[in-house]
Amino acid sequence: MSNPQPSPNNVTSLADRRLLHETVIDQLRDLIVQGELAPETKLNERVLAERLGTSRTPLREAIKFLASEGLVELLPNRGAVVAPLKPEKMKEVFVVLGALEALAGDLACRNATEADIADVRALHFHMLAHHAAGELAQYFKYNQQIHSRIMDCAGNATLAASYRSLNAHVKRARYLANLSRERWDKAVQEHGEILDALTRRDGARLQALLRDHLANKLVLVMEALDKRKAEAAR
Repeated sequence: MSNPQPSPNNVTSLADRRLLHETVIDQLRDLIVQGELAPETKLNERVLAERLGTSRTPLREAIKFLASEGLVELLPNRGAVVAPLKPEKMKEVFVVLGALEALAGDLACRNATEADIADVRALHFHMLAHHAAGELAQYFKYNQQIHSRIMDCAGNATLAASYRSLNAHVKRARYLANLSRERWDKAVQEHGEILDALTRRDGARLQALLRDHLANKLVLVMEALDKRKAEAAR
């Protein structure tokens, strides 16, 4: 006896729920990454549901998902809070990310197709447009897509999965590194060099550029965290 097939309405309903789930996750993640919800802020479900225009069920699912990314902490009998940014943890993760991105750069230079490189170039130009317009949030989205796309070009699924898992934990820190206009401009310059090395398929240079790019971000992140700590102590 064959299994009953889901009706078109059920399929649509499932797709709608999945889209809503992903949308709420993205919206809440943006609020945290962009600093609108500061570290250690308690997540008030009623307030957030109203702000995001959703019900509490998809919001609770989003909170649990972002806890798996390290952006939220679930506290027994106290609800959920935005996870604190811990300097020592940031240092550990950035060192590993630098090594992963460097390896991906070398592999991408060997394995990327011309279409892959064209994709990275298109993302780069979108990123430049948002930088010119002073649109940091939109710039950051394309910036992250470039790093992810280079990771995909490496052609190593294990490497990509490890990178994305770790990168989720430091997205806020990477965003912080661009809050200074001087640093933001420098990051754009570095990205131009990264694209040039990929286009030339210069694996050794791309490895060094990506590793240095992450090291530079870490320095800025540590400075930003020290500044926040000093301000909080006043």
